[in-house]
Amino acid sequence: MPDSHTLTVAGRDVGYTDYGPRDGAPVLWCHGGPGSRLEPAAMAPAAADAGFRLIGIDRPGYGRSTPRPGRSIADWVADGLSVADALDVERFVAVGCSTGGAYALALAAHAPQRVAAVVACCALTDMRWQDGKAMMAGPATVRLWSAPDRDAAIAAATDVLGADGSKMLTQAQAGPPPPAADLALMQDPAWMAGMLEAMREMFTYGVQGYADDRIADGVGWGSFDVAKIRCPVIVLHGEEDHVVPVAHARHTAAIVPGATLRTVPALGHMSIFGAVLPVLQSLPLNEKPKETSR
Repeated sequence: MPDSHTLTVAGRDVGYTDYGPRDGAPVLWCHGGPGSRLEPAAMAPAAADAGFRLIGIDRPGYGRSTPRPGRSIADWVADGLSVADALDVERFVAVGCSTGGAYALALAAHAPQRVAAVVACCALTDMRWQDGKAMMAGPATVRLWSAPDRDAAIAAATDVLGADGSKMLTQAQAGPPPPAADLALMQDPAWMAGMLEAMREMFTYGVQGYADDRIADGVGWGSFDVAKIRCPVIVLHGEEDHVVPVAHARHTAAIVPGATLRTVPALGHMSIFGAVLPVLQSLPLNEKPKETSR
């Protein structure tokens, strides 16, 4: 496992792991919720062999990153750019999975000259789309979105997930049966061992990171403007995703200018991760960013 590092940004700690190689095409990885900088670890060796340098970054309240109560989605952009600066990375691809999809898009909207492409994988869409919000029926989302304040959101998240995340797997098992491709991953001892290791980082600060994620995305994407995105955007989704319905991907592809939708039959919310590397390999990474219209 590559070493993890901590950077100070505006008086806060930001944790990240650089999976290398240093001469690879850089990819800033925006993890799911809950998640951590360790999320891309499983695919990092294959990505390195293909010439990509994956850089996992903890959002506030996860792993090594200090919580930031009241944060918006766009507030995270400075963290991502600070990590890129610390690694002398000027241009990069932003990959965002599940909750992280919005953070990858926010990077592209706020720093269009630095983001070469975005891959939004199994990602929630803009929750200002009320039909899409209504599709997210799980208690870990609905209860937090309806919480009157942060303390109530943290209490709801603790009740649903456990203070240390110990209820997360139990909750998953109590839901609808996962698609076969996801079930195969869950039955793989190596994959499950990696998940359990990652869970320790997801809940370093209890459920604060998760509660703040839900507070931030529950109000929608008002903190960034997708119309300012100038790079290629691939919206990647498994057609059997039971966590975030594929309708979210279709909506995102419809509202992000020039986005390309790629749905994959039989894959679900976890198994779709295996499709990210082929998408990265298909991207035109040498194209210059489009000029921003005035």
